[in-house]
Amino acid sequence: MRPLRIILVLFSIMFLAGIAGLGGVVFVFWNFGRDLPDYQQLADYEPPVMTRVHAGDGRLLAEYATEKRVFVPIRAMPRRIINAVLSAEDKNFYSHTGVDFLSVVRAALQNVKNYGSGRRPVGASTITQQVAKNFLLTNEVSISRKVKEAILAFRIERAFSKDRILELYLNEIYLGQGSYGMAAAALDYFNKPLDQLTIAEAAFLAALPKAPNNYNPVRNPEAAKERRDWVISRMNEDGFISDEEKTEAQAEELTVRHRAPTEYVTADDFAEEIRRELADKFGENRLYKGGLSVHTTLDPRLQEIATRVLRGGLMAYDRRHGWRGPVGAIKPSEQINQGGGETIIGDFAAKLAAMDPPNGAGEWKLAVVVALSNTEAKILIKGGEGGAIPLSEMKWARKWIKGEFLGPGINKPSDVLNVGDVVLVEPVDGDKTSNSEGKFVLRQIPEIEGSLVALDPHTGRVLAMVGGFDYNKSQFNRATQAKRQPGSAFKPFVYLAALDSGFTPSTLILDAPFVIDQGPGLPKWRPANYTKQFYGPSTMRLGIEKSRNLMTVRLAETVGMEKIVEYAGTFGIAKDLPAQLSMALGAGETTLLDLTNAYAMLVNGGKKLVPTLIDRIQNRDGVTVFRHDARECIGCMAASWTGQEIPQIADSRESITDPTSAYQMVSMLEGVVERGTGRSIRAVGKPLAGKTGTTNDANDAWFLGFSPDLAVGVFTGFDEPRSLGTNEQGASVAAPIFRDFMKEALVNYTETPFRIPPGIRMVRVNPTSGLPALPGEKNVIWEAFKNGTIPTEQSRVLGLSEDKAGNPAVGTGGLY
Repeated sequence: MRPLRIILVLFSIMFLAGIAGLGGVVFVFWNFGRDLPDYQQLADYEPPVMTRVHAGDGRLLAEYATEKRVFVPIRAMPRRIINAVLSAEDKNFYSHTGVDFLSVVRAALQNVKNYGSGRRPVGASTITQQVAKNFLLTNEVSISRKVKEAILAFRIERAFSKDRILELYLNEIYLGQGSYGMAAAALDYFNKPLDQLTIAEAAFLAALPKAPNNYNPVRNPEAAKERRDWVISRMNEDGFISDEEKTEAQAEELTVRHRAPTEYVTADDFAEEIRRELADKFGENRLYKGGLSVHTTLDPRLQEIATRVLRGGLMAYDRRHGWRGPVGAIKPSEQINQGGGETIIGDFAAKLAAMDPPNGAGEWKLAVVVALSNTEAKILIKGGEGGAIPLSEMKWARKWIKGEFLGPGINKPSDVLNVGDVVLVEPVDGDKTSNSEGKFVLRQIPEIEGSLVALDPHTGRVLAMVGGFDYNKSQFNRATQAKRQPGSAFKPFVYLAALDSGFTPSTLILDAPFVIDQGPGLPKWRPANYTKQFYGPSTMRLGIEKSRNLMTVRLAETVGMEKIVEYAGTFGIAKDLPAQLSMALGAGETTLLDLTNAYAMLVNGGKKLVPTLIDRIQNRDGVTVFRHDARECIGCMAASWTGQEIPQIADSRESITDPTSAYQMVSMLEGVVERGTGRSIRAVGKPLAGKTGTTNDANDAWFLGFSPDLAVGVFTGFDEPRSLGTNEQGASVAAPIFRDFMKEALVNYTETPFRIPPGIRMVRVNPTSGLPALPGEKNVIWEAFKNGTIPTEQSRVLGLSEDKAGNPAVGTGGLY
């Protein structure tokens, strides 16, 4: 009986111990598990991934991110990476329930063995436990955190698939050098995508999660290689690689190849406009963490041309208006002044080295004048290079006088510069790499600003956008944010309203004095032509070609300002424009992008456009979440062409004006280039049309125009409006920029005439009378008429009073 009693006692003790142990486990789970974070949030968790913005040719334009990470779904993760990570971190991942008890026991024995040695305790965390720690807990080293980690691991394993847990881990883990996730690390350490990594490279990345700083291959190459080789051995032990592959991989040098510099397209204003649009559409959080892939409309070739010619045009204006002085000055110390020339130059060099070039200097160099002669100014470039500015490169630098006037001519360098002046220079001919003669051009950052927009008139896709002289000087985008008066550039929409109201390009309008009584206590309004002259009855075409203000005001009064205000809104130029006659001369405000888009709707036949900088946006999973062209194309997704008909995409654009009226306006604007205020544009040698714009006192200068397939707008003016100067206007400031842009943009394009819509007849007419030309008559032009509107006799003059018999009265008339 005694042995039986002993067995019963032992069984009772074991039973009670089991109950106590179970109770202890239950208590631990209850005590540590009651305030744990909600692990269900991992179901919807998406690691922060950078948003990438691409130009139209696929090159990178910008990246927006808080963490440098590229998300790769588990289904796209190479098996070699997965195997390396499992061998290094958790070989039993697909079999345990969140905690690997065998590894825990092994780690415990190892820690007992290492006790007192000063070594860091060995861990046995599974991948699931690391996910729990990284996503839901802190890095605190304590028993309580390890217990919470284990509890969360059990819960996570019950809630999510193994692949989902591994996907979170591989994309979230920090691997050093600012890289989060395996894909980003592969690029940063080896400049390779994941699927091109060797076994040795995959093993190295798998070795990093344990301690990325300790295994940095640059600072600790021996430790990094030792850890990598250990992972390779584990992969061999686990059956993922053969003995031969193990030997070959361990023999491979651990060579870091940092990510190659990304080729960015430079378009700062365009990129910032995209960033603002994405933030408005998706919010800041999704912009910087959502992993969006943004495909923009930017044409890098046109963008480069636009940036260069706008800068060149603003600099050309600035040089015409004189030198405003150096960017700084250096005065030699007294004791150095008494020394030799080399001592003074050394002092200049030291002080110049401490100076920074002003914002907007770009690639221009900072230099100090060290000596002057009758033919040149000797300079010292920041960095130690010597050189000279010839007198010929300073002839433009007459003193600037308020009001955009100029001081006396330049006869010698001392008329411009003094010793010690700090200036901006550029090598002669813009050669920034070699300058054997050491000759430099004197440069000055323009005060005038400007912008340029180029867009596709058939789709509204913005192909190029420059918002100012230099983005570093000012981030204000004058293409989209600056509201300015367009002046005469608004007139085409007054004339378009008249064409839609039954007038023709040959309609005669009186060019004579015009007075408006503005009401009690207000002076009378007396608009005038730019030339301050009057020209009598003239055709409507001539009125737009020569930009006649008086004819435009008369036409606007006849058509009705209410209709013109409606057209301004319909074409997106301005909302709620006051119905005042001064608005017909462009006294309202608009942006360059809106006005350029309005001109585009003239050349495309009056089809409604919404300008866009974005073609398509995809989320992190490649699903399209935005597309500018929302039309459906049935049959466009065919895998291959098997002789089927080419899909036809319906034109869903709204028609906002009569296409025949739109073409008549295009034809009249073509006349502006051929015979009017835009004659300098003829140098391009391609069919072009457009209109100059100059506001009161020449505060703003514009040129808006187009070819059959490209619409371009240019704005120039000071940020704080003031006159551009005597004789400056749209034709002298903005038009040359437009011309230079079009000359390069269209260089590889054949001459394409403007498309004539059905319902238009081209007739040879006398340009003065507007009547069809007589046989043999010279000095004629082609005029566009709608069917049934070709004049057969002289029409009455708009604005000219009539006698009781209905005959035109003698004299100028036209006073209101």
